[in-house]
This record gives sequence, structure tokens and C-alpha cells, in this order.
Amino acid sequence: MAQPAQTTPSPRVRDDDPPLDPEAVSRNYRFHRARRAAKAKRHREKRWAGVRFWLVLALVVVVTGVLAARTLGEIERVFGL
Repeated sequence: MAQPAQTTPSPRVRDDDPPLDPEAVSRNYRFHRARRAAKAKRHREKRWAGVRFWLVLALVVVVTGVLAARTLGEIERVFGL
């Protein structure tokens, strides 16, 4: 005699499966998007830090040159060189 067909639970949901987090995919997407944004921000800040360094260095050299020229001019004027 034929056996009756066994009914099995749906392959999508079983009693022994852990509960699924419906927000897991979107949370993971936001996490990786934030990581990429942070990496891009670090790269941008690093590049601007280099630009700021060279601008400040150039400013210091110019100010030093101006002060040296003025100081030498005053020394020549005072001592009549």
C-alpha cells in the first residue's frame, strides 16, 4: 500500500531556525557605506594636511626673509655700513 505524503515545514521557516533580523541587510549596507566614507574622508584630510604644511612653511620662509631684510637694513642704517 502507498504511504501518505509527508508534510514537511516550509524550507523558508523552520522551528529550529534562529529568528532573522529584518534590518540586518540595511544595517550592514550602512556600515560599509560609512566605512567607505570614512576612508575617503581620511584620504581627503591627509591630502589637505600636506597642502597646509607647505603653505605654512612658505609663509614662514617669506616672513623670515622679510624680517631678515628689514633687520639688515636697520643694521646698515644704524652702523652706516
